[in-house]
Amino acid sequence: MKRGVLIVLSGPSGVGKGTVRKALFEEPDIDFQYSISMTTRQPRDGEVNGEDYFFVTREAFEQKIADGEMLEYAEYVGNYYGTPKSFIDDTLASGRDVLLEIEVQGALQVKEKMPEGAYIFLTPPDLRALKERLIMRGTEQLDVIDRRVHAATKEIQMMANYDYAVVNDEVSLAVQRIKDIIKVERLRVNRVLPEYIAMIEELEES
Repeated sequence: MKRGVLIVLSGPSGVGKGTVRKALFEEPDIDFQYSISMTTRQPRDGEVNGEDYFFVTREAFEQKIADGEMLEYAEYVGNYYGTPKSFIDDTLASGRDVLLEIEVQGALQVKEKMPEGAYIFLTPPDLRALKERLIMRGTEQLDVIDRRVHAATKEIQMMANYDYAVVNDEVSLAVQRIKDIIKVERLRVNRVLPEYIAMIEELEES
């Protein structure tokens, strides 16, 4: 069976990863599995446990780390974020594509273990726009926002470790750019060739 494609969407906090991901899944021609990350931070207004994130206690998260159940994890602004690994492996093996939306540190950990994925860095038009988005959220104090913007300046410098960069100047445009990337990824020789090798082997055996 043809293995699914792992699509990793990452970028600085406040860049709009969640908004773009939700808009992407509303597209009628998109049919892949969303990998839900786990975090110890508190839910924001409108977020649903088991849909946006798995919200757990710090103790529960650290137990999963100790048990080796996390594909990646990172501590960011005082909270853990991470991805349970069995879900990713099982879904890709079934032939279904998986979208993983995670922070920059976590994405780079995943790339070390699964370099065959498509790694997309979502970036703001500029840092001023990023700070404005964080303020508009209304969920954090200004000092926390300043820490996030400072962290973003460092994360943007890690863009070179990704395969693609998508500017989120408008959600609909960002979604279309990501859809174009996915089309290209499905046509890569290293994804298509194994299927033809299997056909050749089957022909030679008959």
